[in-house]
Amino acid sequence: MNLLIVEDDARVARILERGLAAEGFTPTPVPCGSDALAYIERFEFDLMLLDVRLPDIDGFTLCRRIRAAGHDMPVLMLTAREQVDDRVAGLNAGADDYLTKPFAFEELIARINALSRRARATADTRLRFDALCLDPGTRQACLADETLDLSAREFALLQCLMRDAPNVLSRARLLERVWGADAEVTENTIDVYIGYLRRKLRGAAGGPYIQTVRGAGYRLTT
Repeated sequence: MNLLIVEDDARVARILERGLAAEGFTPTPVPCGSDALAYIERFEFDLMLLDVRLPDIDGFTLCRRIRAAGHDMPVLMLTAREQVDDRVAGLNAGADDYLTKPFAFEELIARINALSRRARATADTRLRFDALCLDPGTRQACLADETLDLSAREFALLQCLMRDAPNVLSRARLLERVWGADAEVTENTIDVYIGYLRRKLRGAAGGPYIQTVRGAGYRLTT
């Protein structure tokens, strides 16, 4: 498992690196938030250990930025802060767990393993297409580094298109899946909501678009 350690204390970083390597992990230590952002864009990591107090970007801000960019790796915050408000702030920023220093190394390993199991259990529910990521569990959709503000119908419609991409879905099929077979709406309703989605996808940076296939329906493509 590839771990990114974001820790500005060189002594602590060395202890974590050596201890985690001895447990069979592949740790990569970086001393600041800007380095962490650069590494995340270049390499794949399974989990991040994140210190709150960093010399450039604090851990809360860094966590919010990587979540906004669509990165969903588990984040375990490591800090000497013990106040409840700080723990809540970390979780609200997108962290998955919070461990205060000093901690037993055995507990750190146990929490890493627990987060890894949780990530594997939920990974299959997330949908990805090009730069578009949709999480049915949290009902969030991100395109590149932007979160899409979708209504419940828009979210359901995009979810259908992503599940079948790049195949074509007819208006009748979309109407049945999103509104239900007995819904008292016409297929023109699909065209209206496709228009809403197109505007929101165009408003974000890059990514796929919705193509009209004449006489057949719609599909998501790049």
